[in-house]
Order: sequence, then structure tokens, then C-alpha cells
Amino acid sequence: MYIPKINAMTDETEIVSFMQQYSFATIITVKDNLPTATHLPFSISQRDDKVILTSHFAKANPQWQEVTANKVLVIFNEPHAYISPQHYEKELNVPTWNYLAVHAYGQGKIISEPEEILKKLEAMITTYEVDYLKQWHNLPDEFKFKMLNGIVAFEVEVTDLQAKKKLSQNKTAVEKQRIINALENSHYDSEKQIGNYMRKDNPATAKQ
Repeated sequence: MYIPKINAMTDETEIVSFMQQYSFATIITVKDNLPTATHLPFSISQRDDKVILTSHFAKANPQWQEVTANKVLVIFNEPHAYISPQHYEKELNVPTWNYLAVHAYGQGKIISEPEEILKKLEAMITTYEVDYLKQWHNLPDEFKFKMLNGIVAFEVEVTDLQAKKKLSQNKTAVEKQRIINALENSHYDSEKQIGNYMRKDNPATAKQ
């Protein structure tokens, strides 16, 4: 990913936190020079100082056969916002887009042991709806293992994290304040989120 120095995210804690918040991601693999993508929810954890991404494919999706052949790319991105030049002090400006994104490269590994798959599924349930765990535990084992037969669980050990936050870092304090105010007063949740990220990066800005 092209990342100008001013837009680089380098704090791994911040990067992992972003991935965990926006964990519905896109996994991309390549076979015979043809890229394939699937959109999946991921569980993001850290083990032995490594970032681990865990998810599962439907067994009917042939992409699962590609996750161990070569390195895979998982893209995490969610909030984004159009930035109008009306917020800038000079007329010689053009529109742009603010956003955050993380590209995680790593080696995929298929999880084949049923008990291990169950642990991974329960970890994901805990991530997304912990209250469902009680219902899950009460389901018959026969039903659970039948469900397992329809999926292929896998994990990716991340070897390279590339993270970018483009939040008008190259603009003046006055321009940033105008942009933040406009985004936070938007009717669109994505724009509000970008406004919140900009305010975190510019704590001196005044709430209006």
C-alpha cells in the first residue's frame, strides 16, 4: 500500500485496535495470476508477539484451498469521508478523501482438528455476541459437528502490517477544525467516525 510518511500508522496497539473494531475484512489470494477475494469476519488476537487473524470459509468456497499456497492479504477498512475544498483557506485546492486502512500480509494455515475449530468459533462468538455463548453451549453436539462439516477454519500469522490514516494531516489547524466540525455534524455515521479519528489526532481542536 502506498503510504506517505505523514499518513503512516506505526503504533501496533493502535493498528490492532483498529482491526478489532473494523473486523469484517477482505481476504485476497492469488492463483495462476488471478486474484480472488472473500469478505469475512475475523477474530484478531496476539500470540507470542505475533498478530493472528482467524476466520472460516464456507467449504463450498474454493478459495480456502489457496490460503496455504502463497502469502495472503487481508484488508481492513471501514470509515471514510469525502472532504470538500470549501473547508480550505485557499481557493487553489481540490476535493480529497479521508480514510483509514490496514493491509495485513501473512501465511495461512488450515485448522483441521474439530476441537480446535470449536475453540476458534467460540472465540469469534465471544468477539461478536458473547450472550449467544449460552445458547451455543446448549446446542446438541451432533448439530455443532454437522455445522463444522460445512466450513473450513483457518488462521493467518501476520508477517507484515501496513497501516495508513489519511486525516488531513497536511492541512492547517484552522482547516482541520472546519473539517472536523463538518464531519461530526454529518448525517452519515462513516463521516462522524472520521471526524472522531481526526479529533483524536488533534486534541487541541475545540468541540463545536
